[in-house]
Amino acid sequence: MNIFVANLNFKVRSENLKEIFSEYGEVITARIITEKGSRRSKGFGFVEMANDEDAKKAINALDGAEWEGRTIIVKEALPRENNAPAAQPETPAEA
Repeated sequence: MNIFVANLNFKVRSENLKEIFSEYGEVITARIITEKGSRRSKGFGFVEMANDEDAKKAINALDGAEWEGRTIIVKEALPRENNAPAAQPETPAEA
């Protein structure tokens, strides 16, 4: 399952995202979305987990949680619309 994570502290990196979600199960990829050119974090990212049940546990536990000074938003990611612009991902943290 792919998970959307928003309102992240701009200092959070893909490795940090992978680490916190790994507490709930196997993380396939974790990536922070960055601005083209500057590579500055946009404050959101995506985590892909191997198991849907573990992903739901992570969503329930982390949605609304305080992390790195921010209240994060954690939801199941929706499929991107065909007309949505592609965002520039940071180098993902692979499993």
